[in-house]
Amino acid sequence: MPILGNILQICGKDPFKSLFQFSKIYGPVYTIYMGMEPVVVLCSCDAVKEALNDRGDDFAARGHMPLLDRISSGGHGVVASNGERWKQMRRFALMTLRNFGMGKRSIEERIQEEAQFLTEEFRKTNTQPVDPTFYFSKAVSNVICSVVFGDRFEYEDKEFLKLLNFLHETFRGFSSIWGQMYNVYPKVVGKLPGPHNKLFHAVDSIQEFITERIKHHKETLDMSSPRDFIDCFLIKMEQEKNMPNTEFHMDGAVNTTFDLFGAGTETVSTTLRYGILILLKHPDVEERIHKEIDQVIGRNRAPSIEDRSKMPYLDAVIHEIQRFIDLIPMGIPHRATSDVKFRDYLIPKGTTVYPILSAVLHDAKQFKFPDKFSPGHFLDENGKFLRSDGFMPFSSGKRICAGEGLARMELFLFFSTILQNFILRSSEEVESLDLTPELSGFGNVPRPYKLCFIPR
Repeated sequence: MPILGNILQICGKDPFKSLFQFSKIYGPVYTIYMGMEPVVVLCSCDAVKEALNDRGDDFAARGHMPLLDRISSGGHGVVASNGERWKQMRRFALMTLRNFGMGKRSIEERIQEEAQFLTEEFRKTNTQPVDPTFYFSKAVSNVICSVVFGDRFEYEDKEFLKLLNFLHETFRGFSSIWGQMYNVYPKVVGKLPGPHNKLFHAVDSIQEFITERIKHHKETLDMSSPRDFIDCFLIKMEQEKNMPNTEFHMDGAVNTTFDLFGAGTETVSTTLRYGILILLKHPDVEERIHKEIDQVIGRNRAPSIEDRSKMPYLDAVIHEIQRFIDLIPMGIPHRATSDVKFRDYLIPKGTTVYPILSAVLHDAKQFKFPDKFSPGHFLDENGKFLRSDGFMPFSSGKRICAGEGLARMELFLFFSTILQNFILRSSEEVESLDLTPELSGFGNVPRPYKLCFIPR
């Protein structure tokens, strides 16, 4: 329809489910109109892999997403940038994370330390029911904070709690109907009152905090001894200050730090929160994990990343949690870098392309029970860990999540430490626990719940 395009055919609460239905009629590659903009949708494991892996250069650009443009000051940072800017920011972010990972205190040690702090917080609950949302946010955020800002926050720090609340609001706002409507009609919705303004206030508040941190770092900077990611960025800014086209400036610093802080907090903490809810629903799975932990690690030492290769069942459970919750179902949009001949179609340069990650993670050819939680999807007949081509929660190809390695390490160490120390008990009947998302747009957000942590 003129102006509206196909939006009346797309369910605002579960947009990716509507796209699934279209694929049954029109095949795995088709075009819809988001308002007046044509968007190509890739809705099968084969189509997504072919585009992102086999034809990675053709689809390496970031697609049109007004919410991303709004929060990235017009395409700065890692997530929203393109071209040479994206190459430089991504390379710099990966190199700096790697350097801090292999520095005096490894990333693994930071996560282990934070996992112990989290365990102590759960002990303080004295087996009383708690909502785990901000417990996980605080612990996960402190890992990336120690790398980006050079220090962790105390769990009671009011400024830290305000920041985490803003991040929580941002992720929910992205996944709300208002957020999706802004992506289709940014000029109109941007002028209207509504919940999307709460999202923008949250983003602006986080960026103000980051800007102040950068200014403080600038005043105390030692060029010969960088303390964290911000120091490394400031040193690069100083080195390139006379280069007219440098990408290392204040906008780049604020937005790249925002990307690492935001993505490094909300995605992993939401996966932990959703994963614990799934384990409450499947106590038999939790019991089997307890046995594997007792066999491999015992109770007297902290889990380490080396343990992962000896713990195929826990590894399979974590993979299955990521597959089942389908955290970013539509993926983040890509864009054709030139006129692309893809299968039997010509996709013009600049066209936004949505690789539907949900279609990969729920592909019936890849997974025997695509709509059920089943750790057996990642185990062979001998109980050894089994890789799957359909495992793509971090996307794939040139634009794969820069923090994948960190996220995988965090998920293993947090899950193993929690389950080494506690038995999980739901505060309500297991049958009444609902695993369907509360919000399902940009991301799948789990329903609120409470649980008790019973010391083992």
